Amino acid sequence: MAATKPNALGAPGYSETLPCVMESAGTARRLVRAALETWNLGTLVEDAELVVSELASNSITHSGSRLMRVAVDRIGDYRVCIAVSDKSRQAPAAGHVSDEDESGRGLFLVEAFAERWDTDYRAWGKVVWAELVAKPASCAEEK
Repeated sequence: MAATKPNALGAPGYSETLPCVMESAGTARRLVRAALETWNLGTLVEDAELVVSELASNSITHSGSRLMRVAVDRIGDYRVCIAVSDKSRQAPAAGHVSDEDESGRGLFLVEAFAERWDTDYRAWGKVVWAELVAKPASCAEEK
């Protein structure tokens, strides 16, 4: 079983190393939900769960790695960064999908729900990350 680790330095955050199996997407969602609720950023939970599911699924499906690392960091009062790392250096790529396809839209969803996202390459692999921003409580109440 994976152990959730809080960041020792820097921005508040949590991470877990998980096996690259489909069941780990659920663990990644729970990690993100718990962090966002701890930080009183519950308005981001649904979008963040979708984003981490897509990033984790890409790693599970395409990296060929045995393990992946999922992290969520609070990088501002209303801003979080969700990241999935694996040992593959293969760039994530949005596929060409038709209306009949049942998969292949993950990065389109990340693009739609994240303020920005990108891939950082390391000597050992890559980190695919997405930043999400919550509206301040006063803005959310005006709706």
